[in-house]
Amino acid sequence: MLLSNTSHPKERTHFERSLQRLEQEVLRMGALVEEAFRLSHNCLFKDDLAAVETIVALDKEIDRYCRKIEADCAAMLTLKAPVGQDCRLVSAFMQLVRDLERIGDYAENLAEMSMKLVPYPTHICMAEVEAMSLHAQLMLSTSLVALAELDQQAGKLVKALDDRVDDDYERLYNFLAKQKNVQGFMEPFLLMSLIIRDLERMADHATNIAQRVSYIITGHRN
Repeated sequence: MLLSNTSHPKERTHFERSLQRLEQEVLRMGALVEEAFRLSHNCLFKDDLAAVETIVALDKEIDRYCRKIEADCAAMLTLKAPVGQDCRLVSAFMQLVRDLERIGDYAENLAEMSMKLVPYPTHICMAEVEAMSLHAQLMLSTSLVALAELDQQAGKLVKALDDRVDDDYERLYNFLAKQKNVQGFMEPFLLMSLIIRDLERMADHATNIAQRVSYIITGHRN
């Protein structure tokens, strides 16, 4: 990680330690969000409904991390007045934890909807939706690795995966929206529409994280 120069070595050392702690907190939060996403996937596609309570607890912890990191970032920007890549890093942390927090919220939504699907037979679209979920999870993990390693190139892979998730969403939405003379209940179709919407938005937030990594490195916004 590139760091700006300062005329006060002691202050610089203290700032570096604060920045490292902040980065570790963001990555810990990211790991919690990954776990929440993985568990919500299991709820939906492996009938692991016992994980729902764990996801609810994880979401509360994710929210606590988000509030703390935002406050730490604001204090660092105000009191330390970082410049260059340091400033971009702190600013990006403040923004990307909001992306992580939203992914955590959507994971909780998916878990709740999985419980509503229990009374119904497996939906005809479930295999395609599962593939969409796996792609979105890969996007999140790739973005977090890119953040840890400040890897600008990972953004290209994330963008390619996002295009695929967008295509999956359009195809599945069109299929669900054009159903006629549906036998039985409409709720499964409505729930599947909400599920693919949430997965598409989770993928968008993962893309945002990858773009923020690029901004940290280059100083240019995509």
